[in-house]
Amino acid sequence: MASKTLVGAIDQGTSSSRFLIFCSKTGELITYHQTEIQQLLPKEGWVEEDPQEILQSVLLCVQKAVENLKALHLSVSDIKCIGITNQRETTVVWDKTTGKPLYNAIVWLDTRTSSTVDKLIAKTPQKDKDHLRAYCGLPITTYFSAVKLRWLIDNVEAVRKAIQEDKCLFGTVDSWLLWNMTGGVNGGVHATDVTNASRTMLMNIHTLKWDPKLYGFFEIPVSVLPEIRSSSEVYGQMKIGPLQNLPISGILGDQQSALVGQMCFKPGQAKNTYGTGCFLLMNTGTEAVESKQGLLTTVGYQLGKNKPVVYALEGAVAIAGACVRWLRDNLGLIKTSEEVEVLAAKVDSTHGCYFVPAFSGLFCPYWQMDARGIICGLSQFTTKEHIARAALEAVCFQTREILEAMGKDSAIPLQSLQVDGGMTANQLLMQLQADLLGLSVVRPSMPETTALGAAMAAGSAEGVGVWSLDPKNLSNITTDTFTPCIREKERDKRFSRWKLAVQRSMHWETSADIVESQTPPMRSLPGGIFMLSSLGLFMLSEIIPHSRHISALQGNT
Repeated sequence: MASKTLVGAIDQGTSSSRFLIFCSKTGELITYHQTEIQQLLPKEGWVEEDPQEILQSVLLCVQKAVENLKALHLSVSDIKCIGITNQRETTVVWDKTTGKPLYNAIVWLDTRTSSTVDKLIAKTPQKDKDHLRAYCGLPITTYFSAVKLRWLIDNVEAVRKAIQEDKCLFGTVDSWLLWNMTGGVNGGVHATDVTNASRTMLMNIHTLKWDPKLYGFFEIPVSVLPEIRSSSEVYGQMKIGPLQNLPISGILGDQQSALVGQMCFKPGQAKNTYGTGCFLLMNTGTEAVESKQGLLTTVGYQLGKNKPVVYALEGAVAIAGACVRWLRDNLGLIKTSEEVEVLAAKVDSTHGCYFVPAFSGLFCPYWQMDARGIICGLSQFTTKEHIARAALEAVCFQTREILEAMGKDSAIPLQSLQVDGGMTANQLLMQLQADLLGLSVVRPSMPETTALGAAMAAGSAEGVGVWSLDPKNLSNITTDTFTPCIREKERDKRFSRWKLAVQRSMHWETSADIVESQTPPMRSLPGGIFMLSSLGLFMLSEIIPHSRHISALQGNT
């Protein structure tokens, strides 16, 4: 087979790790390997992962994907660089002298820090969760890394001791991987990129530097923080595995990476990723837009040391695909996640049934951590088909809420919505999304846009230069477009009913209930879903066995 210039991309997500290899000339996916990650749930609301397992899963994926490449009669030497994209906000602390983690990684959706959040908000002058927004673009909630790091310092003796002895390093998953893969205790590079740094609450989004006002507020020593760099530059050389000496030259948080992979390079372009949760980002250009609507102001990307930083508004939905898994594993309405489309298509509407999947509170634009999931509008006529359709509509309604908030904040009209992620394979969901938005929904034929963005950043880095960011470079990627099929009056009526359902989901729990209520029994259900039975309300956390592996050789190379 003819030689190709290739770029590798590590995609380390909440549920799995992958290594994908792309052709830099066309964006074609050549091969990949994937392995799932075990989630640890020691207490209600706690979600952890083993940092060593994360690292080893990545190294395994690299090894297996390289073996796939050889099976395709392509040379490993054709790979010119590596990019990293990662689950954001997940917090890792480790000892820089031993390389060992000081605690499990605390995953982004972990809610143990509710009481920490209350204490932090109480120390602000106006008792305001938005007190730091002007600096970091984010509200004080359980979501972001600084709050998790504060909890670790307060509650883990090994972390406090390592800080006192100047041995502690902190990072999001990209920093943990980069440090280990560039040498670890033997000169590993302790760095992160601007997109991941913008999710910590410690970086000033205007100066792109760690801000004394921010790390001082959280009482976090600056000595533990990684160096902040752009999203596209050579950070260091790979020191372990079969790709030694290759430059690691791109890092992007997963949602920002999808923004790049979807080529959303103009203000007003937006993408929505449908996975465990939903993450909608809109490019707002080179000026940060401070949200008045409960959205997040974040760094979209900075593709080079001397390139301008591009900002984005983001809306985060905690439960999207996880809602379908809940129907499967907790209620047994379907046997596989794919069956939800068939079930929901058996009825022409929900007939007044609305589902608010606030299993771990409501994220954007409400930030109500005391909300809980509800299904309302039930009658004797309601069937499992209606509930399945209501679950899909819930994803669409949440997306509409975010887009409306973005329109108010940015004053930039959206012409269409670009989509990616596993749930986009659901044709009915995509049509419902177009109907309930009143906008065209554009789905690419190649779904791996998150990893693609990391490959693009790595391949276009100065000194590497094997990837052009010209949209013509991805001319082989076609799209499907879903257009609205219902009238505006019907669309708005259904949305207003959804908003009423959301109001009914709020204020079910107090902070003390969320953090301290460890006594109610939790039972393990098929598929590793845990359900807390209390007044018909459910708290969902997902755990996926780590023993499954997926490896793919693309047949059209």
